[in-house]
Amino acid sequence: MKKIWWAAALAAGIVCLGVSATAAETEADAAAEAATEAAAADAAEDGEAIITADEWEATFPDIVESYEQNAENSYTVSYLEEDPYLVNLYEGYGFAKDYDSARGHSYTLEDVNNTERPHALANCLTCKTADFTKMVNDIGEEVYARDFEEVYASMNENVGCYTCHANNEATLGEDGTNLVVTHTYLTDALGEDYDGIAAQTLSCGQCHIEYYFDPETKATKMPHTDIASMTAEATLAYYDEIGFSDWTQESTGTGMLKAQHPELETFLTDGSKHAAMGLTCADCHMGTSTSDNGNEFVNHYWRSPLEDEDLLVTCAKCHGDTDMTEKVHAIQDEITALESTVGNRLSDLKDSLAEAVASGEYGDGQLDEIRSLYRSAQWYWDYCYVENSEGAHNSTYAKELLGKSEELIGQAEEKIAALSA
Repeated sequence: MKKIWWAAALAAGIVCLGVSATAAETEADAAAEAATEAAAADAAEDGEAIITADEWEATFPDIVESYEQNAENSYTVSYLEEDPYLVNLYEGYGFAKDYDSARGHSYTLEDVNNTERPHALANCLTCKTADFTKMVNDIGEEVYARDFEEVYASMNENVGCYTCHANNEATLGEDGTNLVVTHTYLTDALGEDYDGIAAQTLSCGQCHIEYYFDPETKATKMPHTDIASMTAEATLAYYDEIGFSDWTQESTGTGMLKAQHPELETFLTDGSKHAAMGLTCADCHMGTSTSDNGNEFVNHYWRSPLEDEDLLVTCAKCHGDTDMTEKVHAIQDEITALESTVGNRLSDLKDSLAEAVASGEYGDGQLDEIRSLYRSAQWYWDYCYVENSEGAHNSTYAKELLGKSEELIGQAEEKIAALSA
């Protein structure tokens, strides 16, 4: 089920460009509106077509121009090179072969095709292209199980207007301020709590989440039923209960989990000061800009607020003259250092467990409890490692997760030592 909101004029979404118009401008606006309506009509006739940013440009030129700036976010680094222990921890899984930082939203379709990680099914296109999102909405969950290459050949658009606004005037709204959750797995995962979360957070939270592929249908699912079940602890319990693993690590015989990018969950979990204040994703990542002709619009160039002076002004309302760049980097440095410490220790635990398995001296009855501790420790560490804010969204929770991971590592180490005692 899709839900639509009327967002405020300065909310995260396409906004009406209110200006006093001359006769010529009115005629131009009418022509632009007619062109957009024609595109919407064409899309309605073709069940798998969407209205692209290029087609919306005549109606919302400033917004589309800012959206196209996302192509500037092309910088990427290899996490496998930065943190070599990852190759050991992800042994037997695709992330041990290829794990780079994400480029901007303008590259999602290209990057998912080029990755060295295997992608047999179309479900890997979830959140990589608006075309696939609409295909799921038009046809149903069966498309998740289709062949990747077959479906990819028909994809053209990256993360685009449809992702957050759907396709036409009925969903976009006459003034262009509606937001739409087009990924129904999010509405399913939040249950009755859905309506209590700001649209400007849910719009980003459609994709910045933890998810898994249903073992039977191959559909993209979230392991939640409400906000309370969005913690790392509740998610692990859910996966344990249904017996789910992303892969079985051959050297340790352990069914492992690979966290995705749980930004929404981390932001909404206790300890998030900004969420407690009622702030949204848009407040910190989508500023209000003014075009050359004086029109105010919501900037769709998504980046860190530390890179946008207009957004830093928002921080100053509460933080005063604090150097926010220095403050946030200090948080991130602390968390990444802890991640490295725990990650390396976790890698050592993996080696010790693999050695015990390879020895052939111990049965599953002796090893399974250690495997369970290892699986849980890896999950809590990974949940923090893959969350893209590096602690900025919820540093309290990040430290808590890394502390839990380290505690579980210690318990597993003691049990391994006891095997040979």
